[in-house]
Amino acid sequence: MKNLQQDVNRRIGMEESWSPAFADMPVLLEAFAKAVPFENMAIIEGRLTPFSEQTLKEKILVRGEGGLCYDLNGLLYLYLEEADFSVTLVRGVVYHQGKGDFHDIGRTHVLILLEHGGESWVVDGGFGGNIPLKPVPLTGEVVTSANGGFRVAKEHTPHGDYILQMKLSHKSDEWQNGYAFDTTRPVTDLRELAEVQKTVSVHPESPFNRSPLLTKRTESGSITLTEGSLTEWKDGNMEKRDVDEGSFKYYRKKWFNG
Repeated sequence: MKNLQQDVNRRIGMEESWSPAFADMPVLLEAFAKAVPFENMAIIEGRLTPFSEQTLKEKILVRGEGGLCYDLNGLLYLYLEEADFSVTLVRGVVYHQGKGDFHDIGRTHVLILLEHGGESWVVDGGFGGNIPLKPVPLTGEVVTSANGGFRVAKEHTPHGDYILQMKLSHKSDEWQNGYAFDTTRPVTDLRELAEVQKTVSVHPESPFNRSPLLTKRTESGSITLTEGSLTEWKDGNMEKRDVDEGSFKYYRKKWFNG
């Protein structure tokens, strides 16, 4: 058992000696999603540091923060690699539901491809409230979790050769594009994630450099905090309340270790 596995297990509430098998991936992804929030506060508060494996560990495992896709999937990648899984990082372009096309910001989504049983699987713990919570095979097979249905379509676009599609629980009855990704261009050096971090932090079309966003899974659904609201999903029912500056700080500390 290596140090990173122990540290991550401690953060997500698992036994330090636990080392997951492939069948345990849903357990790992669920525990990770409940413990480590998807959030952009380092960008909003101007606390970004040069991205590296060391600063990633310090951010999530020492200071107890969450992060965006390059943080969360970057850490999961290192964890799975230590656990002797065959994994690679790839980059994708998120679909903009409002304009009905892919974002112009470029390949700023980072996800994991895991090889197991002669197949490739998407493992993604960093897609905000849209995470599959289970590995999704590249075969087109539909995978269902508490978060909804997910599948990967083989479709060539200017952004890659596959598209992750989703049908989110209680939110959509139709399949929607999540992001396109390119399996032919793996991330070969974690320093590429520094480029992603910089783009997300400064690009005028980035949705993450304007206002706070924090979200994570809970036992009965999910909870999301923004500058103006707290939205909680419990067993398929949504409760939303207004938030001011004082209550934002309170809820951030209560729910997101802030």
